[in-house]
Amino acid sequence: MSLTFSSDAKTAAHQPLWHPLRQLQLKNVSYHYNATASHFHYGPHHPMKPFRLMLTDHLVLLYKLHEKMDLYEPRPATKQELTEFHLEDYVNFLESITPELAAKMDTEKLAQFNIGDDCPVFDGMFAYSLVYLGATLDASRKLISNMSDIAINWSGGLHHAKKFEPSGFCYANDIVLAILNLLRVHPRVMYIDIDLHHGDGVQEAFNVTDRVMTVSFHKYNGEFFPGTGAIDENGIDKGAGYSVNVPLKDGIDDDSYIALYKLIVEPLITKYQPTCIVQQCGADSLGYDRLGCFNLNIRAHGECVKFTKSFGIPMLVLGGGGYTPRNVLRLWCYETSVLNDVTLESKIPSSVPTYEWFGPDYSLHPHLDGRLDNKNLKKYLDCVRQYVLEQLRTIDAAPAVRMDEIPPDFGGFTEEEEELLKEINEEAEQERGQKKAKDEARLSELYV
Repeated sequence: MSLTFSSDAKTAAHQPLWHPLRQLQLKNVSYHYNATASHFHYGPHHPMKPFRLMLTDHLVLLYKLHEKMDLYEPRPATKQELTEFHLEDYVNFLESITPELAAKMDTEKLAQFNIGDDCPVFDGMFAYSLVYLGATLDASRKLISNMSDIAINWSGGLHHAKKFEPSGFCYANDIVLAILNLLRVHPRVMYIDIDLHHGDGVQEAFNVTDRVMTVSFHKYNGEFFPGTGAIDENGIDKGAGYSVNVPLKDGIDDDSYIALYKLIVEPLITKYQPTCIVQQCGADSLGYDRLGCFNLNIRAHGECVKFTKSFGIPMLVLGGGGYTPRNVLRLWCYETSVLNDVTLESKIPSSVPTYEWFGPDYSLHPHLDGRLDNKNLKKYLDCVRQYVLEQLRTIDAAPAVRMDEIPPDFGGFTEEEEELLKEINEEAEQERGQKKAKDEARLSELYV
């Protein structure tokens, strides 16, 4: 059963809304990808497949979306950057453990760090964590320096990792580390998660502060992984009210999800007034995902990203879950086009690797709905929305923070990068000077 709102609510959910923050045009989009991220392998039967990143990148290139963006191949993060959030003992364990060592260790010892079927030890596990973290940190720095209005890293978004252990296929929580970096210059950051699973690692990290509002749309029944994300998990102490959870049932469809998303996100942004938004775009909320239980199509998922973008607030856009690779790369390529205001041909380019995966219609937008009955009745979703709006009344609007001094970037640039950046800036300054001189000469000719 689909959700049906009143005529006023339906109009609000499907038409662009004016908003005082919706002023900026987000024109500068950057794309952050280190190809090494796709080279790692969790194991033959593990649902997480990093090679999906390489295929997403191929599709982005074949649709020529790279011509619309600034492209960066970021360096891996450092161990020091990882320890800005994760405990040093845990980081040392990640660095030292190998499949050979793990095979000799007692299972109880491994269980201390939550190593098991979900989070196995595999070759290059530590290097992989540094690679995807490095890309997310690089994206955050481009936002901080105003070099980008929207920064994309599809290899990031691993929202389950905890301070002291891996969880849910996630070893380093790149989202938390990026938000910590953004908080150096942004008084308020909003995190919006549209993965199938609750963004527990991010919520837990910022549970006691009002400088980050976490908003998670996810399946919840008390048992589904990670078992958190009940509607009344709202934060504690200074963070009370700033954790927002939208628990959903099996089978939610496009109309229900889009309407609920817009009617919740709009008032949250209005009240909280974030100066930066981090959006996690987990693809396991699509229909027919290997581990999924929703009925969302690619356009509906992308509509949520488009709606967030419409507020004109700088965005860090990340990947996340997604275990049917052909649909993961369809989604993230499509959302790359949405963030660049580009309309794509529906037919998948035939030169993409594994083209046969996309049959029989070879479309960017296959029908992914209808597999499951929608258990989210109108009465239930109305109650969820009403609870969130009541919660919103309990918090301060745009909580203030003193920004007298900007703390140093905990990673920043290496000396070589600083030198290279200096050279690039000098060259860019020369080019700007030359262009200015040409423009002035052209204007002089026009007005003679």
